[in-house]
Amino acid sequence: LASMSPLYVPPPECLLKSFTVPRRYLFGPGPSNVPPRILTAGSQPMLGHLHAETIEIMDHIKSGIQYAFQTQNRMTLAVSGPGHAAMECAIFNSVECGDSVLIAVNGIWGERAAEIAERIGAKVNKIVTSAGSYFRNDEIEQALSKYKPVLFFLTHGESSTGVVHPIDGIGELCHRYNCLFLVDSVAALGGSPIYMDKQDIDIMYTGSQKVLNVPPGTAPISFSERACCRIFSRKTKPVSYFLDLSWLANYWGCDRKSARAYHHTGPVTALYSLREGLAILAETGLENSWKRHKDVAAYFHEGLERIGLKPFVEDKKARLPTVTTIVAPPGYDWREITGYIMKNHNIEISGGLGPSVGMVLRVGLMGCNSNKPYVDMILEALTDALKHCHKSKV
Repeated sequence: LASMSPLYVPPPECLLKSFTVPRRYLFGPGPSNVPPRILTAGSQPMLGHLHAETIEIMDHIKSGIQYAFQTQNRMTLAVSGPGHAAMECAIFNSVECGDSVLIAVNGIWGERAAEIAERIGAKVNKIVTSAGSYFRNDEIEQALSKYKPVLFFLTHGESSTGVVHPIDGIGELCHRYNCLFLVDSVAALGGSPIYMDKQDIDIMYTGSQKVLNVPPGTAPISFSERACCRIFSRKTKPVSYFLDLSWLANYWGCDRKSARAYHHTGPVTALYSLREGLAILAETGLENSWKRHKDVAAYFHEGLERIGLKPFVEDKKARLPTVTTIVAPPGYDWREITGYIMKNHNIEISGGLGPSVGMVLRVGLMGCNSNKPYVDMILEALTDALKHCHKSKV
């Protein structure tokens, strides 16, 4: 009988036994550790994706995002997907083939945004600065005047280089040149001040897995009325059905229609977790969260100097409080350092990414991980690694 079975691929041996996930300290640039309260929220019973209780949870999430973003935008929701999905949602909806866009590149996220815009046929123009730097407003205005884009993209917290970019005045400049202002705040939201409405930001998004300490897979995003006017008057449909804002607006109850139509099956239990992460931020208070991240980052930077290491971003005001970049210690292989710390201290820290590869180590202190005892633990691990890892004489 076995020889007559139509199944020629047997059950995988690896799936016939349990798998135990190790507990680790996640001090890289993300994801961050998930506190028990959020894990518990995500393990609650499944609901239908359009049940009344699920819709109530979605409404709570919208309110939480409005608080975290400091916006009253009606078009506020969470994309089903990681931060990249929100980046594509923002660009796919606001840009049409042939449109001129301007991308500020001071790390990998500007590079990614440029590639996404290029893939849909936009005319992509870039302003570029070195890793660890940021743009002056007069440089941005010069580019806006030259390229006349419909959209300007800027990364608020550049996790590949450890820079938090100044935001004041840029939205006003964009509107002066009839341009939408798009901000990626994935790595910075909740850890560094930003005010979507007051700073004239038209589209902003973040990820769930950074300061919010929520598992990756949901991405808060918000659109201003100005952005919506452009998006809903476009000549062509967005290239993505899944990320089409007209569908998402209805699914999330942002379009004032009485009924919500089926668009996709949302990640229901992930929404439980996102609601809980936003609830913790609301209970903590934005200003308290900003201050704690700033103070803990400063404490970490002082500790780095004490053990002979140096922050990569020289301008203290431009250092991202959530992700610190450290100049890779001369003579050491950064891979050996991160590997040693993982093996001997059960701690994840990372090397560089994109333009910072080989130049830096990256340490994330986000949400519940942003505290001084964890800083002491990381400094001890780094000290131990420098003592035991191979250092070349060159």
